Order: sequence, then C-alpha cells, then structure tokens
Amino acid sequence: MKKEVLGEKYSLSFSFVSKSEIQKYNNMYRKKDAPTDVLSFTYSKDEGEILICKDIAKLKSKYFGKTPDKYLNFIFIHAMLHLKGMLHGSRMEEQEAKWLKKFQLE
Repeated sequence: MKKEVLGEKYSLSFSFVSKSEIQKYNNMYRKKDAPTDVLSFTYSKDEGEILICKDIAKLKSKYFGKTPDKYLNFIFIHAMLHLKGMLHGSRMEEQEAKWLKKFQLE
C-alpha cells in the first residue's frame, strides 16, 4: 500500500502506540489533550511518519460502521494522503475511496 500511495522512494516510519503515547503527541503537536486514532508527520517531501493507536481505532471503528481491521486500513490510507499534503474534504474522500477500492478494502 505504501509503495502505491506514496511511491517507492518515500521513506515511511510506522508505529502502533499506546493511548498515553498518542495523547502526548496529540497534545504536543496539535494542542489537543486527548488520545486520537492516528497522527501523521511530514518531515520532507519524501519522508514521514504515521502513529496509530489500535485501542482508539477500535472504538472509532464502531462509529464509522467498519470492522476494526477495515478501519485500520482506512486510517492508514487517510494518514498517507495527509503525508502527500491532502487536507480533509471531498477530494481527500474521493482518493480514500479510490485506494480502498483498489486494495479491495471497502
């Protein structure tokens, strides 16, 4: 998925983190003192990092009507699109749908 969405040369760091870790980073970088499901950090045009908290993702999956596994795939794609510079909105939603379909993750 990474190679298809970001390209072969893109250097991506990826980690699953605890609720307390993601809350710390969310507070530090977004000034939101609460845990979240995913954070993405762009370091350069060809380098970035994604952090996912499985516990929060599992809770949010119910809200979005997805299984936890499908929701994890969705937020991974969502985060990669952020690394490409996309912002929330209809264009991003179209790209998410395109990649979910391509990877048969709908």
